[in-house]
Amino acid sequence: MTSVFDPRTGQHVDAQPGQILARGVCRHLASHGFSVIEEFVPDRGLRVDVMALGPKGEIWIVECKSSRADFQSDQKWEGYLEWCDRYFWAVDLDFPSELLPIETGLIIADGYDAEIVRMAPEDKLAAARRNKLIRKFAMHAARRLHALRDPEALLSAWA
Repeated sequence: MTSVFDPRTGQHVDAQPGQILARGVCRHLASHGFSVIEEFVPDRGLRVDVMALGPKGEIWIVECKSSRADFQSDQKWEGYLEWCDRYFWAVDLDFPSELLPIETGLIIADGYDAEIVRMAPEDKLAAARRNKLIRKFAMHAARRLHALRDPEALLSAWA
């Protein structure tokens, strides 16, 4: 089984199916110049699977769904639309993609790579929200990097 690093505990844990998809999505977006963060919280009560910051400052959100039940139980996705310029679903080849709203983007992924098969429509964020998100993204990325270098120093801060 694939493992992922949990910066809150400083340990490697077994990856869930959605986390495996997120890894492939992140690799793909990084190969196109995006900086990516998994499990990012843009606002209280929301946690996106992948937030990507593009080379021109664009912000994309990608939600990774590993099964029909996983998708059907997601009640928050429409709340994510106001936090990005483009919104995508990432699924594997076996996922019934006809379930996904046509007005969103579609990425086919596995644990190693991904491909954008339907580009999401662009709905640009307001400048103030973009600025807030970019600052939050930078702070979060810096904290995660610090946690990798010194896991014990940040354990209390993540609690």
